[in-house]
Amino acid sequence: MRIELEDSLQGQVDAADASRIIQSCVHCGLCTAACPTYELLDHELDSPRGRIYLIREMLQGAPASATTREHLDRCLSCRACEPACPSGVEYGHLIDIGRQEIERRAPRPAAQRWLRSLLRRSLSNERLVRMALGLAWRVRPVLPARLKARVPPRPSHSAWPRARHARRVLTLRGCVQPTLAPGYDAALARLLDRFGISLVGIEGTGCCGALSQHLGGADQTANAMRRNIDAWWPLLDQGAEAIVASSSGCGAMLKDYGHLLQHDPAYAAKARRISAMLRDPAQLLVDLWESQPLTLQPVSPGEERLAYHAPCTQQHGLRIQGPVEALLKRAGYQLAPVAEPHMCCGSAGTFSILQPELAGRLRERKLGHLTAGLPMRIASANIGCILHLQQTSPVAVHHWLELLEARLPVDSGEAA
Repeated sequence: MRIELEDSLQGQVDAADASRIIQSCVHCGLCTAACPTYELLDHELDSPRGRIYLIREMLQGAPASATTREHLDRCLSCRACEPACPSGVEYGHLIDIGRQEIERRAPRPAAQRWLRSLLRRSLSNERLVRMALGLAWRVRPVLPARLKARVPPRPSHSAWPRARHARRVLTLRGCVQPTLAPGYDAALARLLDRFGISLVGIEGTGCCGALSQHLGGADQTANAMRRNIDAWWPLLDQGAEAIVASSSGCGAMLKDYGHLLQHDPAYAAKARRISAMLRDPAQLLVDLWESQPLTLQPVSPGEERLAYHAPCTQQHGLRIQGPVEALLKRAGYQLAPVAEPHMCCGSAGTFSILQPELAGRLRERKLGHLTAGLPMRIASANIGCILHLQQTSPVAVHHWLELLEARLPVDSGEAA
């Protein structure tokens, strides 16, 4: 697809990246079959190909309008189009550039700007998330049923094992997850502990930057990435073996650090190392289990049948398919078949907040497929997907790490 950048963009790094990506598209349309919004809306401009056209026209100098912004906003950033593309178009990177450009050329109404700024600043701040949820949990009993369903239950305390091993793997504190689902990291820490590895959560780390990235906050995203890199760097030099994220959304963002900071002279090389050090927990546990089989308690009768929802960030962002399912089967679970496994559940970061109608339609479609095989529970690998599905799921939704960890026999040497 040919493009001629307007004069004002000549020499700009992001514009050059966008031009390269756009020119790699041969407009074959194979991406449309994988796109959730095209599937729902049947509109060319709500497909990856259509959005590429919109971004190209904008970068060539065509007027950018609220209509252009609306079609870009409807993209879930699920990246299901990327594996379907025979030309290897880096659509996920392009849509981020397009969103930043549309914010500059067609400013939003004040109310939209305020809401998106509030989401960027509040959801990426662990302290603010903790305060807001504390208030929500106090008033939850008196809320109407519709609002009550949107407030997740208060999690139980989850203790980590003490760091007793020379082998170490690093993680980040995150933003929403430490308050809403501390059990995910704790479960991973206890699983790794059985293999003689300590999971270390580093003070000074925080949000991975994904929320700001997908809301057009380039400066806030860069600051989050640099902060995390600075916090991890001394321990990487001291021999930490890998970086992991228990939620795949954070993992997909960490994988992109090398790309997003490639033009930062102070951080480009460090960011590439961070991305290279990233391991998905399932990949890490599969490798460890091969050399040191894990002893687990039997699955309780009637609890064997699961449906696994592979998050978009795991299967399309990280390009990982299979290791979670392999671990669950090895642990004795039976996996129910799931139709349209590539299709997004509708969570997609803040998409479920900003596009609730589309997100709701995608969730019900996904839950229909997940429950068709009559599972006792649903497992997934990303906090956003889990919270989104939980709102209307007829069966419980868990992180797969918690299901695996709950079956560990008691270890008297594992003191918190």
